[in-house]
Amino acid sequence: MEFIETALKSVFLIKARRYEDKRGFFSETFKKKTFMAMTGHQGQFVQDNFSYSKRKGTVRGLHYQSPPKAQGKLVRCTRGKILDVAVDARKGSPTYGRHVCYELSFENGDQLWIPPGFLHGFSTLSDDSEVAYKCTEYYSPECDSAIIWNDPMLNIDWKINGEAFLSNKDASAQRFEDFISPF
Repeated sequence: MEFIETALKSVFLIKARRYEDKRGFFSETFKKKTFMAMTGHQGQFVQDNFSYSKRKGTVRGLHYQSPPKAQGKLVRCTRGKILDVAVDARKGSPTYGRHVCYELSFENGDQLWIPPGFLHGFSTLSDDSEVAYKCTEYYSPECDSAIIWNDPMLNIDWKINGEAFLSNKDASAQRFEDFISPF
């Protein structure tokens, strides 16, 4: 696996090697000792999540969990294609409020490591997209929150042409300028 540090310190794009033959391919998607050595994170994951989005243009995010239940996420797209987004929400960080976006797809097999202290979201770039991600903390409704996906302060290009498909929670999320970071 190749770990590429992004413009946001501690966020990594991970490129897994694929070993192909006439049957298809094999790929290691996680190895704890390598993950720990490259990211500095202990590599303890307690929950795996999976989402399916029917339509291109679906947006999920920007989500976060506050301490003491802050989550890190290791995200990959197992079917279709998404634009995965991380926003730095760490108080005092030189990149506070900045974001990175990476296309994750079944075809490229890439993953994104987003540690605690970041907002996370994605948009689907194809119909029938599936996303699997490992979390470092259990889901906690009392610590769960969101920032509006299309906040003008963040200026994220979600690569959506036309209407975005959102949950009620995501459509009514707070603005970034009203956000008081718990990180």
